Amino acid sequence: MKNISRLILATAITTSLLAGCDAKPTAAPSAVEPEHTHNAASAEAIASPVETFGKPVIYQVLPRLFGNTNATNRPWGTIEENGVGKFSDFTPQALQQIRALGADYIWYTGSLHHAVVRDYTAFGISNDDPDVVKGRAGSPYAVKDYYTVNPDLANDPGKRLEEFKALVERSHAAGLKVIIDIVPNHVARNYQSLAKPEGVRDFGADDDTSVAYARDNNFYYVPGEPFLVPVAEDAYQPLNGEAHPLVDGKFTETPAKWTGNGSRAPQPKQDDWYETVKINFGVRPDGSHDFPALPAGYAQKDYRAHAAFWADKDVPSSWEKFRQITDYWLAFGIDGFRYDMAGMVPVEFWSYLNSSIKMQKPDALLLAEIYQPDLYRDYVHLGKMDYLYDKVGTYDAIRAVMEGKAATDPLVEIQESLRGIEDNMLRFMENHDEQRIASPEFAGNAEAGKPAMVVSAALSGAPTLVYFGQELGEPGAGDAGFGKASRTTIFDYWSVPTIRRWNNEGNFNSEKLSEAEQSLQRFYRTLLTFSQQSPALTGKFFDLHQVNRSQGENYTDKLYSFARWAGDERLLVIANFADRDSTTSLRLPKALIEAWQLAPGKYTLTNQLQQGSAEMVVRDDLSAAVSLDTPRLSGQILRVGR
Repeated sequence: MKNISRLILATAITTSLLAGCDAKPTAAPSAVEPEHTHNAASAEAIASPVETFGKPVIYQVLPRLFGNTNATNRPWGTIEENGVGKFSDFTPQALQQIRALGADYIWYTGSLHHAVVRDYTAFGISNDDPDVVKGRAGSPYAVKDYYTVNPDLANDPGKRLEEFKALVERSHAAGLKVIIDIVPNHVARNYQSLAKPEGVRDFGADDDTSVAYARDNNFYYVPGEPFLVPVAEDAYQPLNGEAHPLVDGKFTETPAKWTGNGSRAPQPKQDDWYETVKINFGVRPDGSHDFPALPAGYAQKDYRAHAAFWADKDVPSSWEKFRQITDYWLAFGIDGFRYDMAGMVPVEFWSYLNSSIKMQKPDALLLAEIYQPDLYRDYVHLGKMDYLYDKVGTYDAIRAVMEGKAATDPLVEIQESLRGIEDNMLRFMENHDEQRIASPEFAGNAEAGKPAMVVSAALSGAPTLVYFGQELGEPGAGDAGFGKASRTTIFDYWSVPTIRRWNNEGNFNSEKLSEAEQSLQRFYRTLLTFSQQSPALTGKFFDLHQVNRSQGENYTDKLYSFARWAGDERLLVIANFADRDSTTSLRLPKALIEAWQLAPGKYTLTNQLQQGSAEMVVRDDLSAAVSLDTPRLSGQILRVGR
């Protein structure tokens, strides 16, 4: 069967390559038998119903929390006590308002069916053991069934997939492309798919559990040793000690599997990812690879060449299973994938999977969560990722400035280190893993996010991500149970106060928002809309920080500035991270003025984010300067004009 699938794929790719690079790419078929394939086997690429242009803006949201207007928020509360959001809460009005914020992608975090402590046996779903579930609502990253969605989020759990399909269609109608998570590094300990298509086998169904490793095993094992639930630390108890028929400090798994973060112990620690098991991608326990290597020079080749390379290769079983999963969701109508902990999975697998996806849907957005800068270029060029998290570089550096722990100077070196892949680096100041800007544990003030977001959004042509509620100054207050204050919980049944007020009985308007919340929302809407539409922000970059730190007047280490341009749009960007107003004389080197092709004279700089302007003088020697007022905690984008 593998040989038949590889032969079909090789033929399709060869046809595409012979047709030339301008031809529509031929879709790669599923790894299941030909009679069970879906649209992925079509000779035509999967068309997207939504067109996007310019710099992408991604709105990340947890459906579990978004539409929940129940204000009880009892720690460890049940659905009956605290409520839960539904797919249906994303009404056309809600989606139109998200689109109006400037978003053109929406990332529905936690949509896939993950482990959850709730009885759905009436729908044929097995119960999950709280001993190996984090929180009551469960972690979105402990996926239990890749071929369906979370029953909590459906009005009728028996029709949950139909309800999610309707949400995807509503999103498209609102002009939003849809992203979901794929978590290739690990799955829930109780993984079992009820919804898998005919011909698809569950992870682990065909494993040889008598050995620690075999190439086509989906999991790693500890032969002869049963799994043991971690020893509780800090008095932790599942469900906070509430009685439950499955809570007994035990979970049957023999032999024990390696834990998701790589722990090989039959009894992982409390801070291990004990609710998940590690997927085997053909990496032996000693770290060596049990799969073909990409030939030299493939970093310079496009996805078609990568797909052609893999077409006749025998690859590990887990690779094929994930390709079946992405084939399924592409045919369903999904427009892109955010890959959880992508850096823990070998880059050759990404070459295999992403080239297959691009053959089917060339405009699919492929985003990797990765924290190893030394791997960035390989994951872009060899792994065929569109975008990578810029967390350990830009995010961490900006956060340090916001917290008063560092100057803006390191940003210059970080951006230089990303030269050539700067447009591949996703920028954000919040997401589900990070603390809320307005939380006391971070900046304690949503206004402090303004200069950070201007810098993040304007640095490159890469996407900007906004986490739901960020635009309203959500502080993430209160311990929800497993989830703690400062990060809006992803583990519990909960609601988000700022989102509840914005929801306003489904009207999604500003009537219940405070003046400060309304003002902040307007700022985000203006910034994100401009960033999406500005040609300059996908154009060229020129650092102004270094020259002004050495030669500028009153230019402190809490300021950061640069220039962007494309065509006749020329922009100056300056941010003031200090909690006090200042005035600076910004110097523009001759090299920038020559690149901008400006003649000596006076030019008006118009603020693109709010009312205001300044005057720039270009001297006869083509040096230039502009005197700028830089209000506290602000960012300005100034367009050059006569």
